[in-house]
Amino acid sequence: MTSYFLKRMLGLLPTLLIVALLVFLFVHLLPGDPARLAAGPDADQQTVALVRQDLGLDRPLTEQFISFFTRMLHGDFGTSMRSRRPVATEIAERFMPTLLLTLASMGWAVVLGMSIGVVSAVFRNEWPDRLGMTIAVSGISFPAFALGMLLMQVFSVQLGWLPTVGADGWKHYILPSLTLGAAVAAVMARFTRASFVEVMQEDFVRTARAKGLKERTVIAKHCLRNALIPVVTMMGLQFGFLLGGSIVVEVVFNWPGLGRLLVDAVSTRDYPVIQTLVLLFSLEFILINLVVDVLYGFINPTIRYQ
Repeated sequence: MTSYFLKRMLGLLPTLLIVALLVFLFVHLLPGDPARLAAGPDADQQTVALVRQDLGLDRPLTEQFISFFTRMLHGDFGTSMRSRRPVATEIAERFMPTLLLTLASMGWAVVLGMSIGVVSAVFRNEWPDRLGMTIAVSGISFPAFALGMLLMQVFSVQLGWLPTVGADGWKHYILPSLTLGAAVAAVMARFTRASFVEVMQEDFVRTARAKGLKERTVIAKHCLRNALIPVVTMMGLQFGFLLGGSIVVEVVFNWPGLGRLLVDAVSTRDYPVIQTLVLLFSLEFILINLVVDVLYGFINPTIRYQ
């Protein structure tokens, strides 16, 4: 286990190097001149040139990339072109709202999604299965921005029960977490059902039933653990998606998180912020996949790591 963990960690640096290079090239292909945006629409060419020199954009792309990657390895992600503040400070202020929103969304989505999936598998082809899968398909099909606007219209505008924007208290988390977690709950339900249906057809499940064990014991003790491995994989991927892909929901609810920060950075061509955020999202996916692989050994002790 330890050697496997160390190998995965050693493979992290070249992966980040490739991602950093691709992100750097993509960012510099975006239309628009960040120096012009920073100087203002009324600035003359001399002022724009001075701003470009101050931002370091007048240097060759190779030199800019080497400088960015070297500083990143030392924990220096540069300065925001828009706010003139350290990028690390900008991200640190926005990280916790996004993390808490992600945890809230993932929490209820996993509980509800797995519950619907297990019930649908146990009552396969019966009305609970049809109802659960109808709900799951609806959750996947409904766009996040439309669901968010619908929830705001009903619970904020018409009923006045919940706030629409901001992250000042627990009530502010309800509507965004419901919007963000709806698709995840639907995916979890369908994935859990498929995994449970496959496991319930195995010989060891029939043997457990032949021994006279109660159906509840068979499902909880024999089916659940064996069906969890693909489900845990999906949970890890969905968690990474929520943590790095909550842009639409954060814009709809004006959430002060990383998604909103990325949208603002793209609109102003804030290269250091864009590059750092995309690298952060990539690192999150890599670490989440590593955690998921390690969890396999706890779920199924027969798995051995090489």
